[in-house]
Amino acid sequence: MNIAEIKAAVDAGKAVHWANEGYRVHRDGLGQYLITFVRNGSTIGLTDRSGRRLNGAEADFFISEPNQDAAAE
Repeated sequence: MNIAEIKAAVDAGKAVHWANEGYRVHRDGLGQYLITFVRNGSTIGLTDRSGRRLNGAEADFFISEPNQDAAAE
């Protein structure tokens, strides 16, 4: 996913992750897009300071889909 796709998915309320589901991409109250490791709250920006380069490879970002088994229950 590229920067625009990630931001659009986050703004649409989708669960966006980096590397694995332990890392969640979200937008804070100031409008900053962040990557947070859920277990300990460690957070970095989605991009470098210029806003043009992701803090991670595009291929490592993904949207988690709801579990089909959980939806059936």
